[in-house]
Amino acid sequence: MKSWSDQRIEQEQRKWDALEGERPQRDVPGPGQESVWDYPRPPRVEPVTAPIRVEFGGIELAQTAAAYRVIETASPPVYYLPPADVVTEYLTPSSHRTMCEWKGVARYWDVRVGERVVTNAAWSYPRPTAAFAVIRDYLAFYAGKMDGCWVGDMQVAPQDGDFYGGWVTPDILGPFKGTPGTEGW
Repeated sequence: MKSWSDQRIEQEQRKWDALEGERPQRDVPGPGQESVWDYPRPPRVEPVTAPIRVEFGGIELAQTAAAYRVIETASPPVYYLPPADVVTEYLTPSSHRTMCEWKGVARYWDVRVGERVVTNAAWSYPRPTAAFAVIRDYLAFYAGKMDGCWVGDMQVAPQDGDFYGGWVTPDILGPFKGTPGTEGW
């Protein structure tokens, strides 16, 4: 008998396959560029060689050379940083939770620096599915809620919308899901 997560993955794959005719025209990548339409579904986790940095409230909240990124069709990469490379004294657990059919249940974190507070600014997976075990307790940040996030020397732009947490760099091409009407991509 298939596990609940395997059944859910198959269900999502069938929904994705049914969208074949509804997918948008993709931007064609040039040298050194990636199209999110070449990313896999189900998503894949992979190590990142570029340094990753997050700033908020005049504090370097995180800096690491040991991040992972999760790539999934139609979304810019989401970067997960090891908690040892995050100044966690500025993080407070939130009661907010979401469920990803691929990764499991995410818990959220508020960020507070001085009087500045941003709710649900970061998230992690305390018990991810087996395919994503490597990012257990790693933290991802919404770029739009931080003062700045970088991949190498490239400052990122946030993925549109208020749900997905992808980081858009000039070498990543879309179109990206996130705006109203793109949730099914």
